[in-house]
Amino acid sequence: MSLTPAARRLITLGVAAVVVVAFVLIGTFARIPYVALSPGPTVNTLGEMDGKPVVTVAGGVDEDPTGHLNLTTVSLTDGITLFQGIGMWFSGNYQLQPRELYFPKGKTNEEVRQENTRQMAGSEDSATGAALTYLQRPTAVGIGPIADNSPAKGKLEVNDVLMAVDGTPVKTAAEVQEQIRAKKPGETVSLRVNRSGEERTVEVTLAARPDDPAAGYLGVTPKVVSADPNIQITYNVGDIGGPSAGLMLTLAVIDHLTPGDLTGGKFIAGTGTIVPEGEVGAIGGITHKLRAAKDAGAVAFLVPAPNCQEALGDAPDGLELIKVGDVGEAVDALEALDSGKPRPHC
Repeated sequence: MSLTPAARRLITLGVAAVVVVAFVLIGTFARIPYVALSPGPTVNTLGEMDGKPVVTVAGGVDEDPTGHLNLTTVSLTDGITLFQGIGMWFSGNYQLQPRELYFPKGKTNEEVRQENTRQMAGSEDSATGAALTYLQRPTAVGIGPIADNSPAKGKLEVNDVLMAVDGTPVKTAAEVQEQIRAKKPGETVSLRVNRSGEERTVEVTLAARPDDPAAGYLGVTPKVVSADPNIQITYNVGDIGGPSAGLMLTLAVIDHLTPGDLTGGKFIAGTGTIVPEGEVGAIGGITHKLRAAKDAGAVAFLVPAPNCQEALGDAPDGLELIKVGDVGEAVDALEALDSGKPRPHC
């Protein structure tokens, strides 16, 4: 039995309608394996967050430095649908990236969040070390993160200050690592620590290093802390994660520990990882951070040297891009900006 032309048209329209409805449902509800990046909030490291100072330096020289030294962030939108992704892409305000770059397979969202939090904590510790090292302030070795199932677990505590290993004074993380690596797995070491102002001796039996079974393993990450008990540095960055705030936190600490204002009262923003030795490292999302800084009112942006080429590709008009390779260069550039002298640009 052959269908009439009218019946065929009706069937064709019905099939088309089903396809359209299916496409709309997929586009509206189906999640795509991408995340969207966009400019995030900026935070003045010389200001407050939720009513508390972002950086506090008890015993500092300048309790209330003025101006802005804003750390910058990138907002990440997850769980986007096909239609949302298309709209974001056409808007030009977002950058789509494969989701697995930010949420690796095998890791839960909570595990990723915890890792970002750990990176920020490490960035804060490095900022303290970089500021004290730059200012040539006396430093000591603090106990940072303690590995799970490490020999030190339950014996040492985070923020203990390590003073000596088997009676040998230690002042740097390198000295601690040298002392521990020279021991063999199974040996017991005597660690003299200062815990909340009280000195005590802790005995720890070393395990084997995962990367060198013949060397001793304590299972802690040393960090640089102030050897002056009158100097206490604390941070309050809220739920911001990752390592890229290191440079701006370092500069805020330096501003608190030196007279005058690094910014000259100007609105400065920036980004960059930091290590205790002062080197500024590359970060991701530089173009989004530049836009966020400009929108917030910044007149100059401290750009890690490795990010300069990318930054120049999409720099907002009116935002001065200052190239920095280490903390000393950043401080010198801010002083030059304040005095009107030449400074390095991207």
